[in-house]
Amino acid sequence: MKIKEGFILRTICGEHVIVGEGLTQVNFNKMLSLNESAAYLWKQVQGKEFSKEDMVQFLLDQYEVSPEQAAADVDKLLAIWMNEGVVVE
Repeated sequence: MKIKEGFILRTICGEHVIVGEGLTQVNFNKMLSLNESAAYLWKQVQGKEFSKEDMVQFLLDQYEVSPEQAAADVDKLLAIWMNEGVVVE
């Protein structure tokens, strides 16, 4: 997987949001807000190829969470990112 070209993570008023660079990407009705752990994962995978397993390992390395919980959280996050079109396989 890879983050689709043109999307970047910004911190706006203390909130982490994914926004599109360039006029073709911008849709102000669909800005994607991220919590701290999702923003951490975005930073880890931005600009490179990654897998679900990579993301799970990043969570395990950074947070005190079980492998099962990390995998479930990554599944949910990837579903959102894929649905919003910010990640491509």
